Parts: sequence; structure tokens; C-alpha cells
Amino acid sequence: MAIEASKTWDGAIVRTWLQRRILAARADQVAAERAGYGQRDDCDKAAAEEMICAALTAKEAADTQRAFADELKSLLDRDHYIWRGVYDDTRFERHVRAYIRKLQKMTRDYAGFDQIRRYQ
Repeated sequence: MAIEASKTWDGAIVRTWLQRRILAARADQVAAERAGYGQRDDCDKAAAEEMICAALTAKEAADTQRAFADELKSLLDRDHYIWRGVYDDTRFERHVRAYIRKLQKMTRDYAGFDQIRRYQ
């Protein structure tokens, strides 16, 4: 993964973005669980987002763009993902991998971390 320094990486902005995404994902999980059986996939998608953001926050990999990209790569290389409240393991793992790829693209371009709205 080639990293270009088109903008200056700011770890504080990335950490803030991760914290906001964790809160939004938890709220999305609650809304999906209240909606019932038909929204289980949305709940798994929000759980995947929360898991990845929490893993990245816990390791404090957001200090440099290279460390963040390396941590995303190591998360993508894992075989299994275990998280609480998952309805369908296969779909959950698919959502996790898709979210990691989204974050890899955001990291490569350093775009989107300044958007801290709930819905993205």
C-alpha cells in the first residue's frame, strides 16, 4: 500500500473520528435491534464497525499514517473475527472485511476523517 503525504496526518483527528464512529455504531445497533428480525444484518454491520474502530482505538495506531495502515492490514489478515451480539457470523465477517477496506482507502487518501457526522 503506497502512502502519499498529500495532507499532513493528524492522529488526534483520526482518534476523534474513531471515537465518534464507535458511538454511532452503538446507536445503530440499538436501533436495528429495536426494529426486529428484519434488521439483523444492519445490527451486524454496525457491530463490525464498532469492533474495528474499537480495535484501532485500543492500540493507538492512529499516531502515524503508516502505523494505521499497518494495523488495518494486520486486522484484514486475521482469519476469524469474534464480537458480541452477532447474529450471522458469515455476514459479520464480510462486513468487517468491507469496513477495513473502506478504512484502508480512507487512510491511503487521508480523506473523510474530518467528517464526524453520525451518518456517513
